[in-house]
Amino acid sequence: MKNQTKTVDVGSLSQRDTRISIALIGLLFFVFGFVTWVNAILIPYFKIACELTNFQSYLVTFAFYISYFVMSVPSSYLLKATGFKKGMMIGFWIMAVGAFIFVPAALTRTYEIFLLGLFMIGVGLAVLQTAANPYITVLGPKERAAQRISIMGIGNKGAGILAPILFAAVILRATDTDLFSQLPGMSPIEKAQALDELVRRVIVPYTVMGFVLIGLGILVRYSPLPEINTEQETSEVAAANSGKTSVLQFPHLVLGAIAIFLHVGTQVISIDTIIGYASSMGISLLEAKTFPSYTLFAAICGYLLGIILIPKRISQVNVFRICTLLGLAFTLLIIFAKSSVIFLGHQADVSIWFIVLLGLANSLVWASIWPLALDGLGRFTKVGAALLIMGLSGNAILPLVYGYLADQYGLREAYWVLFPCYLYLAYYAFYGHRIRRWRISGAAKTPVHEQHWQRTTTD
Repeated sequence: MKNQTKTVDVGSLSQRDTRISIALIGLLFFVFGFVTWVNAILIPYFKIACELTNFQSYLVTFAFYISYFVMSVPSSYLLKATGFKKGMMIGFWIMAVGAFIFVPAALTRTYEIFLLGLFMIGVGLAVLQTAANPYITVLGPKERAAQRISIMGIGNKGAGILAPILFAAVILRATDTDLFSQLPGMSPIEKAQALDELVRRVIVPYTVMGFVLIGLGILVRYSPLPEINTEQETSEVAAANSGKTSVLQFPHLVLGAIAIFLHVGTQVISIDTIIGYASSMGISLLEAKTFPSYTLFAAICGYLLGIILIPKRISQVNVFRICTLLGLAFTLLIIFAKSSVIFLGHQADVSIWFIVLLGLANSLVWASIWPLALDGLGRFTKVGAALLIMGLSGNAILPLVYGYLADQYGLREAYWVLFPCYLYLAYYAFYGHRIRRWRISGAAKTPVHEQHWQRTTTD
């Protein structure tokens, strides 16, 4: 069905309409955060209830985020056909289907069905993210885009702080620490009964979540959120893009998608692995459940600094550079810093607090990549945004790499996976985002396997 919804240019929105739009998109980012970061508690929960290895448990993130790779480009075409609001309603309803799939999965204690439910939730989120991220990026001055996305990040990470704690409060009991210690000594029948009871605790919260998502879809569909034109081109942009037929002809976008892939992978590793790392230090699951919240709180602190400092005190590009360098430093400290400390009531190795600080290092990276990668795309903006959303599949791949390394070499050593990621992000922050043209030299004379890309950069 061809979209007949009238779109408006961003410049024609009043200040009041802009604020209402930002508030509504902020609600969406809160939902994104709540649904996404509950995975931090699902991973160790399913590891126990479904008797999984580290690698198998991180299939939670794989199933959830691989949907972004599969659905991002189709989502862009869906949004073109239906408009933002109808498309986002469909996204919420797809998420609701995924939440309801948890019911038969829990009744049969079948991990594969849980993964299908997580995949469907991810499909719905892919639609919503493909709509919301370019929307908030263009909803105001370009130089303040990172500031606006920081505000969205507070909603996202604030929900992330609440999600594992609330979910753990619903599904975990004070006696579960004793239960977990008794499981190895139980007979097969007793163990199966105990694990069946444990896993069926997800039925009520995910059923409630499904109905809430259906309601949110209806709310967004009939909200005052305007259908803005995210693909508006100035005469200069139109002239520059006149000969281009594909988003792959924008190097800064392609390199930005790779940056997104690596960034989100580092972010989800810092949050979704920290409970397992805490458990390796003898900290119980009931105590360890708070550590993702510390990482997310550190991220919120970064967002607040971004709101205050960008662009009055420091440019979003320079903030991006600082964050990548912090990521490199904290990664090395995770691996090499070894000392037992007591902090916030927890006795643990000091390295775990550098994982927490990765929340600060990661906080403004997403907000910085989006405006840099979408700069000058014009009519290619929706498909360009879909390419960036495909980068969220980094959340699917990198935790699996971490899980494999953890099984082979140890939980601490597995954090080496972060180091090359931050190296690339530093490259994009300092240089890659300025590349505006690919050029092949000597193509007629040079064999394909010897061709090399030359880059033309902008200031």
